[in-house]
Amino acid sequence: MEKLEAQYCYFCSENIRKTNPFILNILQKLDEEIEKRPKEKITVNIAGNNRLVSGQRISGEDFWLLSKALRNQPCISGVDVRYNLIGDVGAYYAAKLLQKQPSITYLNLMFNDIGPEGGELIAKALHKNKTLKYLRMTGNKIENTGGMLFAAMLQMNSSLEKLDLGDCDLRTAKCDSIRDSSNSKPSNQGNQPEPAYTVRRTAEESTVHIGHMLKQNHVLVELHVCKHGMKNFGIQQLCNALYLNSTLRYLDVSCNKITRDGMVFLADVLKSNTTLEVLDLSFNRIENAGAKYLSETLSSHNRSLKALSVVSNKIEGEGLVALSQSMKTNLVLSNIYIWGNKFDEDTCVSPGCPGTHSVDQAGLEFRNPPVSASRVLGLKAYSNLIKSGRLKPDDTDVEPYVVDEHIYLSEVSNGLKRHYYWTPTYGSAYMPSSSAGFALVPVGDRL
Repeated sequence: MEKLEAQYCYFCSENIRKTNPFILNILQKLDEEIEKRPKEKITVNIAGNNRLVSGQRISGEDFWLLSKALRNQPCISGVDVRYNLIGDVGAYYAAKLLQKQPSITYLNLMFNDIGPEGGELIAKALHKNKTLKYLRMTGNKIENTGGMLFAAMLQMNSSLEKLDLGDCDLRTAKCDSIRDSSNSKPSNQGNQPEPAYTVRRTAEESTVHIGHMLKQNHVLVELHVCKHGMKNFGIQQLCNALYLNSTLRYLDVSCNKITRDGMVFLADVLKSNTTLEVLDLSFNRIENAGAKYLSETLSSHNRSLKALSVVSNKIEGEGLVALSQSMKTNLVLSNIYIWGNKFDEDTCVSPGCPGTHSVDQAGLEFRNPPVSASRVLGLKAYSNLIKSGRLKPDDTDVEPYVVDEHIYLSEVSNGLKRHYYWTPTYGSAYMPSSSAGFALVPVGDRL
C-alpha cells in the first residue's frame, strides 16, 4: 500500500496545489507508525491547537486533498481535525469521506467554522452511514437548522453512539422570526398574543426535535447538548423522551438555563429510568430546591445513576447536605461534583451570639466562627464521606482541609470532562479522574 505522505504529495501535484508542511509532517509520522503496527487501527490527529507542533491550520482545500489521501486506507479508523479552518467546504469533503471510507468510526470536527450548510451536508451523509460511532461538532455554529437536521438523521442512523452538539448556537432564531412576522400581521387580526406553548416550543425547536429523536433512536449512548440556551421547557421535552428511551447512558445539559422547576421533570423520570448513568447539570441554576428533588429520587428510587455533576448551580449548604445524604443510602452513585456552589453562610451568626459548637468523630471542633449551621453541616458531610471511604478522592472535585480546627473544602482537578475543550500537553487526556464521564460510559477504542 502506498504511503500516505506520497499519496498526499501526488494529489497536490495533480491538482496544482501547494503542500501544507503541517499535514506533511503528520502524515510522515503516521507512515512510520503504520510500518511498526500495520494491523492496528490509527487515528489521524491534525489538531490545529497543538502547541507542541508548529504549522499552519488547515483550510477546506487542505482537507479536500487530505481526504483524497485517506480514502481506501483500512487502517485509518479516526480523523481528528479540531480547531482548524475547514469551514463548509471542508464539511463537504468530510461528508464525502464518510461515504467512501467505511473504516472511519471517529470524526472530530469541533471548532472549524462550519455553518448550517456544512452541518446539513454531514447530517445527510450520516443517513446511510453504518460505521461512524462518534461525531464531535462542538463549537460549529450550525444553528437551529443544523440541529434539527441532526435530530432527523438520528431517527434513521443505526450506528452513531456518541454525538456532541455542544456550543453549536442552537438558540432562538426561530422565535425571533416568528415575533417579526407577528408584528407584520394586518391590524384587523387584533393583538392576540402567541400561545405560550407555541412560543416556548419554537424558541427551543431543536430541543423538541432532539426529544422526538430520543423516543425513536435505540443506538445513541451519549449526547452532549450544552450551551443551547435550554430552559425548563427544553429539559421537559428530553425527560418525556427518556421515559421511552432505553439506550442513552450519558446526558450532558450543562451551561444552560435550567432551574429548580426543571428538576421536577428530571427527578420524576429518574424514578423509572434504569439506563442513564452519567448526568451533567453543571452551570445551571437548580438551587436548593432542585438539589432536594434529585436527592429524594436518588435516595429512594434510582439505582442506575453513577455520576452527577451539579457544579456552579447556586446550591447552598442545605441542598448539598441533601445530596450527600443520598449517597449514604444509594451505593451505586459513586461520583459527585459540587464545586462552585455557595458554601458561604445563608443565616449568618453575629459576632456577639454563640456560634455553632460541635465535635465530630475525628475530634475536630466547630466553635464560634461566624458561619451558619448549614454551611458547617455541608462541609462536614462531604468531609465525612471522603474520610469514610464512601466517596473516593478521585471521584469528586473537592478535598477537605483543616485550618484552626475548622474544616474547609478546596477544589481539585477532577470532573466528568475536564478536558472537553482542550487536552494537556503531557500525560493522558483521558484519565478516569479528570474524564470520569468517558470512563464510566466506554463505547469503544479511542471513543
